Amino acid sequence: MNRKVALGVKRAFDISTAAVGGVAAAPLMLATMAVIHINSPEDPVVFRQKRVGSGCKEFTIYKFRTMTNEKDSSGNLLPDDKRLKKWGRVIRKLSIDELPQIVNILKGEMSWIGPRPLLAREMDVMTPEEQAERQSVLPGVTGWEAVNESKSSSRRKMAEFDLEYVRNFSLMFDLKIIVKTAVVILGAGRAPDELRAPELNENEIINK
Repeated sequence: MNRKVALGVKRAFDISTAAVGGVAAAPLMLATMAVIHINSPEDPVVFRQKRVGSGCKEFTIYKFRTMTNEKDSSGNLLPDDKRLKKWGRVIRKLSIDELPQIVNILKGEMSWIGPRPLLAREMDVMTPEEQAERQSVLPGVTGWEAVNESKSSSRRKMAEFDLEYVRNFSLMFDLKIIVKTAVVILGAGRAPDELRAPELNENEIINK
């Protein structure tokens, strides 16, 4: 199938399933919002952050907050492991934190499948040409790199999985990723945070 046609089919699939999925997931999302508010009432339940999207343009990503905003006596945020409570771990383990991204899909900022949306500084492990190539498709809620998290030992390795996806894009490839994602979620096999998002090593940065 022609790449342009395949991308059109993919977008139609994203819109239709996000609309249906948003309605179906509404009770779970409301329950999650209640859990977050009860356990951390001082902060918003939805986390918002600027990420790099298609065409290297920034957009605001939505996720359920899984950490408190607790600070030390100097006003600095406590380490992540201190702010990530049991309720947050459960939300992350079951990938429920990703559900608000349905809004991003409906707005045309994301797809179900694609490269993980990154912070601007995390893009610098790639050359400008690689960045443009990676961002030639919409970022995804899940993707080829996401289902290979245990093998993504560095930010550069993550980028290589994403570039492999873009270069070999097809609807069958997307279907393969959907199946692998379902296996991970149903088995509650989401990789630990240190594997999902390894620290950005300054030695990996190409664009300084």
